[in-house]
Amino acid sequence: MTYYLIKIIVTAALIVAISEISKRSSFVGALLASFPLISVFAMLWLYIDTKDITKVSALATSVFWLVLPSLVLFITLPLLLKHGHNFYVSICISIGVTVCCYWLMVTVLNHYGVKL
Repeated sequence: MTYYLIKIIVTAALIVAISEISKRSSFVGALLASFPLISVFAMLWLYIDTKDITKVSALATSVFWLVLPSLVLFITLPLLLKHGHNFYVSICISIGVTVCCYWLMVTVLNHYGVKL
């Protein structure tokens, strides 16, 4: 139980730290947010829990493929906001478009025999 609390605290602290740093410097916040810290922690926790490098490798490969459609959010959100749309509407639309891109990526990968 203590181990799970440590995992939750470390992960949550990272997210809070990035949001607080972003208030002072959007560049530093973006730099920290763009670095795959959550993925690194997920792989670290997975390895500690399982000692299975095959699972860690599969997670890293899946993250690689799914980073590509996630970039759509970072294109659509600023575009919608620049066009004067409400923040909450913009974030919802951006998330919806991103989900569609995830679905498309998984469908295309499955078609070519890549299983995530």
